[in-house]
Amino acid sequence: MTLSNQLGMTCPIVQAPMAGGATTPELIAAVSNAGGLGSLGAGMTAPKLLIEQIDSIKALTDRAFAVNLMVLSETEWTTLDAPIPEWLSAYYANNALEIALPAQPAQSFSAQFQVLLDNPVPVASFTFGIISREQVDALHNVGTKVIGTANHPLEAQAWADIGADAVCAQGVEAGGHRGGWLAISEADPLGLLTLLDQTKRVTDIPLIAAGGIMTSRAITAAQIAGAEMVQMGTAFLTTHESGISPAYKDTLLKVANGDRAATTRLTRLFSGKPARALDNDYLRTYQTFDNQDTLPPYPQLNAMTRTMRANAGKQGDVEHLSMWAGQGVSLVRSESVAELMARLTSELAD
Repeated sequence: MTLSNQLGMTCPIVQAPMAGGATTPELIAAVSNAGGLGSLGAGMTAPKLLIEQIDSIKALTDRAFAVNLMVLSETEWTTLDAPIPEWLSAYYANNALEIALPAQPAQSFSAQFQVLLDNPVPVASFTFGIISREQVDALHNVGTKVIGTANHPLEAQAWADIGADAVCAQGVEAGGHRGGWLAISEADPLGLLTLLDQTKRVTDIPLIAAGGIMTSRAITAAQIAGAEMVQMGTAFLTTHESGISPAYKDTLLKVANGDRAATTRLTRLFSGKPARALDNDYLRTYQTFDNQDTLPPYPQLNAMTRTMRANAGKQGDVEHLSMWAGQGVSLVRSESVAELMARLTSELAD
């Protein structure tokens, strides 16, 4: 029996677990209720709020859904010792903004993981790193399926070796943060079809294809290439249930209407970790500093730019927002999740 059958899915669509408020309980439940797999991007969510969100999703759907966490070591989520880059300090000074740094740069991964053991969910997915076999076994013991994320075949093989149920193979076309952790996956990022082909050669673990998928034709192509399911993120950002800011959503729709360039780029400038975002003034102004050797690492830079991004959100200033988007961004539409899912599934059936 395939993983999608085990989860009771009736269409091969996984909604990407986009952190930062994009994935509301309403969005997740709507995807699952339409036969897909909704996913909560919980990597930045405090444990207490995570419990509340899980309860909210369970109240809205009796179908399978996923909770996604960002794998961080204790050192990573507690350490905030890198100096703030001079150019970022100058930006804050020039815009009369105080740099309000948190006590720690990220949430406790161990505390978030414990929430999943105490409040079991159908699926737990992980990005930015890999958990242990013991942690996979602990999730299996409470009835949770485990999905890892890979940007390289060796990362997919590592997840297979510790007993994961599936791997999301994330091609370079994907919006948002890169999910892998090996240096080799950053040195020469692989396109989705190449990644699928090379991964199928080293492991037979079920694959979920991610990266630039916006249409039923792309879904079919990914399945032909060996994926059981596909993961789509950008397509859901402009749905009515999406939790992104109105300014962010309007900007994506301007791209679709041809009123703004569809240019995206991989950048470390917002968080310290490579992520694909819609191009804007911030990325163009500071592109000289977009360098792994000089930028503070994730999640430290993410904490340092938080005030800038929060202020931009309040002001509707999309030129200083991290507008994550995949290479298929020009195909977004303003529609409900139900309309998006119905359109894609009907086209797949034709």
